[in-house]
Amino acid sequence: QVQLVESGGGLVQPGGSLRLSCAASGIRFSMYNMGWYRQAPGKQRDLVALITNDGRTNYAESVKGRFTISRDNTKNTVSLQMNSLKPEDTAIYYCKAERFVIYWGQGTQVTVSS
Repeated sequence: QVQLVESGGGLVQPGGSLRLSCAASGIRFSMYNMGWYRQAPGKQRDLVALITNDGRTNYAESVKGRFTISRDNTKNTVSLQMNSLKPEDTAIYYCKAERFVIYWGQGTQVTVSS
């Protein structure tokens, strides 16, 4: 049974930081491309950051220079360090695993507000 479990969301003030983590089980984690996506109310789910199975990264323009994605293949985790958060970063953040098939986590809420 495949599980992706996100954690680390919460309420933070503008300019603050959060670190999201996604723990994977039931897959050969090191072989999967991993990504973070987000979905704000009334909007589509969009890519935030991606890290391939060989460590290459890609970011949405809106988060470049502020967010950093990383993975630990020994712990089967992928993380998203989010700095200089803005109100427009408010969304549900989802972890995604992809290799021929796609798996999603249940999401974690991030709210940036004063």
